[in-house]
Amino acid sequence: MRAEDVKVCVIRIEGTNCEDEMANAFEMVGAQAEKVHLKQLIGQAPAGFRRSLEDYDVLAFPGGFSAGDYVRAGAIFAARIKAGMGGEVKRFVEEGKPVLGVCNGFQILVELGLLPAIDEVMSDSPTAALYTNDSGRFECRPTVLRNESRGKCAFNSLIPRGKLLAIPSAHAEGKLMSMDPDFVSKLEDNDQIAFRYVRPDGSGADYPWNPNGSPSDIAGICNPAGNVMGMMPHPERVMTRFTHSDWTRGYDSEVGDGRIIFESVMKYLEKK
Repeated sequence: MRAEDVKVCVIRIEGTNCEDEMANAFEMVGAQAEKVHLKQLIGQAPAGFRRSLEDYDVLAFPGGFSAGDYVRAGAIFAARIKAGMGGEVKRFVEEGKPVLGVCNGFQILVELGLLPAIDEVMSDSPTAALYTNDSGRFECRPTVLRNESRGKCAFNSLIPRGKLLAIPSAHAEGKLMSMDPDFVSKLEDNDQIAFRYVRPDGSGADYPWNPNGSPSDIAGICNPAGNVMGMMPHPERVMTRFTHSDWTRGYDSEVGDGRIIFESVMKYLEKK
């Protein structure tokens, strides 16, 4: 598949606020991105505005505060998707099409049961949750991520294992937790940990480098098949070097650290 033929659905409802950046990120790597309201996909829009998920090659959930994050972050958006098009989303994933969720998007994917999805493609109820940060407040700060993928994740395919990326975070509920006491070890065994928070020197993170207290410093995970990834930090905000927090301190390239994540999924689609 050629880059210019890739069609990306950036799904949104009231409260999402990062759809412009997400669409722009995909367009910067050559794809066609469209911002699509959920109502357009579930038949609650005039005929000329309706869309079908099967016409897209990538589904992207942007950040924000969908439906005000009432009940739990991402819970209402996920419930509306399950009620209106849950079967379509599951088929989309089963076909191997990429799905990306960033920040609130990650929370939505967990609420949908598409992550961690250790035992099934899409669980009926969440098996994990993104809890309130240990600090008890919204954390908006620079963070450094280390690529932990051993090659499974479509969104890491061009990133050398162990490479560090400077990706900013901005969330109040980013602590990935599960009732399963073996949760982290299962993710590690399945090669489902995409990114971990680290200090700038690559060593294990503590606050503020791990801004939420997530166990094992987990910043992002993928499903067992590798085509669904959720992450708390925002790669779409650092597509160029000039939006990095330290851009004035000298740089070797104008390319931002987030770009390679979007380039990786485009490379994945080239092979399809």
